[in-house]
Amino acid sequence: MTEGDMPGEDRAERGEEPAGAPAEERKENRDSKVTVPEPSAGAQEVEFVHPEGGWGWVVMLAAMWCNGSVFGIQNAFGILFLSLLREFGSEHDADLRFKTAWVGSLSMGMIFFCSPIVSVFTDVLGCRVTAVGGAAVGLVGLLASSFVTSLGPLYFTYGIVFACGCSFAYQPSLVILGHYFKKRLGLVNGIVTAGSSLFTITLPFALSGLLERVGLQNTMRVLCILMFVLMLAGFTYRPLLPVKPGNTRTGSRFPPMNKMFNIHIWKSLGYRIWAFGIPAALYGYFVPYVHLMKHVEERFGKEASKEVLLMCIGITSGVGRLIFGRAADYVNGVNKVYLQVASFFVIGLMSMMIPLCNIFGGLIAVCLLMGLFDGCFICIMAPIAFELVGDEDVSQAIGFLLGLMSVPMTVGPPIAGFLRDRLGSYDVAFYLAGIPPIVGGAMLCLIPWVEARRKRREKEEALNKEQDVTQRMMEPEKAEPEKAEQEARQKTGESVL
Repeated sequence: MTEGDMPGEDRAERGEEPAGAPAEERKENRDSKVTVPEPSAGAQEVEFVHPEGGWGWVVMLAAMWCNGSVFGIQNAFGILFLSLLREFGSEHDADLRFKTAWVGSLSMGMIFFCSPIVSVFTDVLGCRVTAVGGAAVGLVGLLASSFVTSLGPLYFTYGIVFACGCSFAYQPSLVILGHYFKKRLGLVNGIVTAGSSLFTITLPFALSGLLERVGLQNTMRVLCILMFVLMLAGFTYRPLLPVKPGNTRTGSRFPPMNKMFNIHIWKSLGYRIWAFGIPAALYGYFVPYVHLMKHVEERFGKEASKEVLLMCIGITSGVGRLIFGRAADYVNGVNKVYLQVASFFVIGLMSMMIPLCNIFGGLIAVCLLMGLFDGCFICIMAPIAFELVGDEDVSQAIGFLLGLMSVPMTVGPPIAGFLRDRLGSYDVAFYLAGIPPIVGGAMLCLIPWVEARRKRREKEEALNKEQDVTQRMMEPEKAEPEKAEQEARQKTGESVL
């Protein structure tokens, strides 16, 4: 039997179509043989529909545990800070607080410093592999920290290894939520980030009890349980968003270099302002979490209930994440930035109010307000990133932002400790810590105006392009009557001139 007489079934098996098949059917058959079909001209891409629930609720709980275990430990470093001063410090060391503060400050800074690299791993290996591997590294770092006998090795085991593992575990928990939620993304981010508030409330009391009963080393070993559960939680991160055509090459699982290091996001002026405005606001952000406990001891005595302040911050931060996360779903587009602006203004003012509180009740009120707007700032970070760069580029957009945040988060607390050692009190440190949030918040006010201008320009360009296409389509229609008239004249022998 010749190839031309081959039945339709045999032809289909060999990737060919019957000669009489309609064009649409032949195209459908061809597309079924391609792993990643190339979009043809005029073809409409099928829009991905987020499930808005289902397995996404399990992913949300896993991401909530991630936020809680990572930032709960970081925010409770003030308790560990006091224990480190007693365990490894010397009363005759003038720079004791400066040196000890570097442990927690380096740890918080490394979480954000690694984020651009983590975003590349997330794009290449996926959220699940990156998160599980990061939790395993964090577990090793925290376990190693429990065996050190001096302050120096903690810079590496706790400040670098543990923090890098936390960074690789944390960022995929933000990205994976965009696979399952869109309309409820603000609410879900609020619930997820409330995990750190829940741990911030409970961990100070748990750590204080553990430190008194079993000591610093065994307390760190108990904290390793949190990291082990985090490693198990990472297995739930099942990706849903389709892979963009062209992200992979035949025979290689790695995307092109321009996809691994996405510079497209930097073309957005709104994103650039956001990516540099937030770090500018964070030079004093982590100072209260590290030094507030010691400030309370010096101002109100060692018997003061220091843990209550962290509990107040944790409670209202959780409430703020739920309230403002839900409110962000009703705020159109990049106007969500105004919520962050308000949060920075309040956080800056409250930091300046800490030295002015001469009664413990006033300090509690300050911490309640600071926690409420801290929750606002944290929970809407991911929704704003989705608004500025879109679903496909959000991983590296968040990664670059967190990387830029590493410098102020690292530098702030040691400077505050240095000022305390030189001036004898934390008053000037807290006053100065309140200035950067106000300045950075003012910078963010430009983003809605910049984005509105960009959208107007894109709309005008689209309208002009549509008019050009319409004009080109009308030109052949005008030319057809003239051509027909010329042909008629030629047939009758008339001159075409």
